[in-house]
Amino acid sequence: MLIRNAKQEDLINMQHCNLLCLPENYQMKYYMYHGLSWPHVSYVAEDDNGNIVGYVLAKMEDDNNDDKVPHGHITSLAVKRSFRRLGIAQKLMEQASRAMVENFNAQYVSLHVRVSNRAALHLYQNSLKFQINDTEAKYYADGEDAFAMRRDLRPLLEKYGFTETKEKAQRHEDI
Repeated sequence: MLIRNAKQEDLINMQHCNLLCLPENYQMKYYMYHGLSWPHVSYVAEDDNGNIVGYVLAKMEDDNNDDKVPHGHITSLAVKRSFRRLGIAQKLMEQASRAMVENFNAQYVSLHVRVSNRAALHLYQNSLKFQINDTEAKYYADGEDAFAMRRDLRPLLEKYGFTETKEKAQRHEDI
């Protein structure tokens, strides 16, 4: 299994994987927007034959949020059913998170997940250390609520030795 940075030519296969795996689907222009705007933070998982079996579509938030710290957002994560429970989703998420820290000095990453998606909640909370930040009522098109979750990326600064970024984060906290 190969985890690698997503390329422009992968977008159609990422969309196909999304259509097979998730009820939330996106038009191709949405994938292109992510791929062109934030090419360093989206990843794919390839099987031994070069077929895309999973992906993480991610971006950096460029809004002027209250906390003013750089942070990423996971737009979509999917792994084909026959490749689940092999650690692929966790590897994709770890790689995207690391890229956010390495390329953009991200302090945290956020995502939304259906309140009914127990498998995803287990992955996010137990394996990846996300915490529920809020519940957003009727977030999804079918009316289901979403948990807004957040993961502190500052521990990755130490894990991967990004001391310059760590110092910037400390200066931000001191202000």
